[in-house]
Amino acid sequence: MTMKWPLKKYKDNRTGSLFVLPYVLAFLIFITIPVIMGMALSLTYFNLLDAPQWVGLSNFITIFTADSAFMQQIIPNTITFAVVVGPVGYLLGFFLAWLLAQIPHRLRTILTLVIYSPSLTAGVAMAVMWRIIFSGDEAGYLNAILLSLNLIDAPIQWLANPDYLMTIMIIVTLWSSMGIGFLAMLAGVLNINPELFEAAYVDGMTSKLQEIFYITIPSMKPQMLFGAVMSLVATFNAGSIGVLLSGQNPTPQNAGQLIVTHIDDYGFIRFDMGYAAALSMVLLILVYLFSKVAYKLFGEKD
Repeated sequence: MTMKWPLKKYKDNRTGSLFVLPYVLAFLIFITIPVIMGMALSLTYFNLLDAPQWVGLSNFITIFTADSAFMQQIIPNTITFAVVVGPVGYLLGFFLAWLLAQIPHRLRTILTLVIYSPSLTAGVAMAVMWRIIFSGDEAGYLNAILLSLNLIDAPIQWLANPDYLMTIMIIVTLWSSMGIGFLAMLAGVLNINPELFEAAYVDGMTSKLQEIFYITIPSMKPQMLFGAVMSLVATFNAGSIGVLLSGQNPTPQNAGQLIVTHIDDYGFIRFDMGYAAALSMVLLILVYLFSKVAYKLFGEKD
């Protein structure tokens, strides 16, 4: 009996390892190895033609001391964009999920599809619909409406004007921000035990606001955490919106330039892959710090 137990345990572990193996391989190939290569590349000068040349921390020193656009415009733009789009999109996703949970199933399904669909077609819709809406000529929908109401005398170059570009980027990103995190929060709200609400009202709960803070949010912390992380990642990945809207990289006077588009500028336009990799490491650190805040707010205390 003592000889069969270790053998059975080994077979169980082997079976479990085989099931986990595809995920582990995918994680190594698509996450771990690229991150390690990016770290190594950030310490080199690499122009895609010659072999990488070791420069140590020179790229990082340049980022924080010589790249004036990065410190004066791109970091403030990125933080502004993340602080506005991240929390607002997250709160909007939770609020819509909570509202949808209050209506009948069939109508909820239709509205969920309507709200979720922009996140699936964001790229196409951005290139077609939003550029038509904010077109700088008289045919642009917004200009046509404002001209017809005599609110402006001449068409406004919305996407080429640095004063408007960031605001438009935030509007477009919020419009397409109801993605996987929104669906997770909707599932979390729908899976709360109704008996909790009944017991709370018996104990003296009197309003929907109390219901949200004392029952709904504490009962769906895993979904809240997942939604926060997904919102965070989507916010930092949405940096290319400024380039797609304005049609140029860098954006006009760097008004819509974020770290992601700055990386694209150096990596795929200037072909300075070493510097672009160093910028990617800075972005990785920013995402990590923001994710720690999300875990602090919604992670399990134990």
